[in-house]
Amino acid sequence: MVKLVLANSWPRAADALVVGLVEGADGPELVGLPPAWAKREARRELSQAVELVQAEATVGQVKIVPVGSTRVVLAGLGPQRPTSERLRQAAGAALRALGALRRQPAKHVVLSLGWDRPEDLKAIAEGALLGLYRYAGQPGAQAPAPSGPSVQKITLLVEASPLHQRSVELAQAVAEAVCATRDLVNQPPNQLYPAVLAEIAQKVATQRGLGCQVWEPAALAEQGYGGLLAVGGGSQRGPRLVQLTWRPRGAKSHVALIGKGITFDSGGVNLKPRESMSTMRCDMAGAAACLSTIAAAARLDLKVKLTAWLPLAENLPSGSAYRPSDVIQLYGGATVENYNTDAEGRLVLADALRRAAEDKPDLMVDIATLTGACMVALGLSTIGLMASDDVVADQLMDAAEAAGEPMWHLPITEEAERALRSTVADLRSGGPREGGALVAAAFLRRFTESIPWAHLDIAGPAFNEGEPQGHTPVGGTGAGVRSLIALLTSLAG
Repeated sequence: MVKLVLANSWPRAADALVVGLVEGADGPELVGLPPAWAKREARRELSQAVELVQAEATVGQVKIVPVGSTRVVLAGLGPQRPTSERLRQAAGAALRALGALRRQPAKHVVLSLGWDRPEDLKAIAEGALLGLYRYAGQPGAQAPAPSGPSVQKITLLVEASPLHQRSVELAQAVAEAVCATRDLVNQPPNQLYPAVLAEIAQKVATQRGLGCQVWEPAALAEQGYGGLLAVGGGSQRGPRLVQLTWRPRGAKSHVALIGKGITFDSGGVNLKPRESMSTMRCDMAGAAACLSTIAAAARLDLKVKLTAWLPLAENLPSGSAYRPSDVIQLYGGATVENYNTDAEGRLVLADALRRAAEDKPDLMVDIATLTGACMVALGLSTIGLMASDDVVADQLMDAAEAAGEPMWHLPITEEAERALRSTVADLRSGGPREGGALVAAAFLRRFTESIPWAHLDIAGPAFNEGEPQGHTPVGGTGAGVRSLIALLTSLAG
């Protein structure tokens, strides 16, 4: 585990320094130089290095230059007053570059980017830890704390006030939750299937003092969880439903988190093309996010009553698989005309939402890699938000802004509602691809029992197939976790 500390003076054992570059009138300008480095000779040497290596102030751009026995990372911050997310991205890119060093690897890094407001310090610490993430490749094990191949200690150069210390503690918990989610998403589907993920949830519950209950196939059939049984019916590895609970003293509100947990999605009978199937181990990213979020809430002792629901299934084609046009009876009795076996997520979420609503929480939030249509609408980096009303939507948007995660509020239209009409069941599970993200949200809303509710579609940002950027690695990203923890922190007061 990387040790994260605060200090107001240069530590002698440090062998790397991260400073910022902002866009100045005459080119990049250095910011954040520690007092020990602000002497004329060191400043002149670094200024010459900026010109020599053609360092840029663009966010995410880094250059490493040697100054004596210390590696100095010049991290681009963009304009003169960077946002917290730009600081997070810059710290992530800098630590990722240092963590990748093979010759004379850095072990003790000093971060001094020039901004020390608590929210900025939290962002810098989060970015550094997230930038060091490497998939550990340990199937079935709890995800490790974020760590790099060489960096053992990070010192944030700032006055160690109680407020700053709390910011760093929160950053560490958030980063570990994000990295735990990444590790789960990155595990191959032959090693992480519903029963295994349920076992991991039980282990996390034991470690964090959470309540945990698991429904296996026989119990799901007895209690009428038709969505889970239909979606998981094509696999020899049966579905599971996991309930995790956090009940702190003094909690004034109850939040239910519901996360889609399709451990592999082939599309079922409506088989996906091969290029769309290769990353489908990520289709349980919503469940992973909920598991990591409730564990973080317990670690931080947030005074919010929490229930997390993880509906887990593997969607495969076989002689026992469900079909397009099947009529499925979901938990609670509603019948659904299935229009596409590759729209399986909404069926398992409907079961879990309807069950979660029975406990009458104050707020329900589901998170899912749900629709390609949301990716078409918002791209690969932005979370789609749909909600029961604007008050709930504003709560989630405020949380996303505080966490630095891109999120956009989409409507649930009357046209989307009309697409759910069926002549053979209570409703249809979908319709045309156009507006598909809205149709999926309209479907889910039918199972919320009019409880305040938000739906987060993370189909785009949950998995990065491109190059690493800032604090975002290749593979699982942990999308949504930061926003959920920010929401719960706000509700806890």
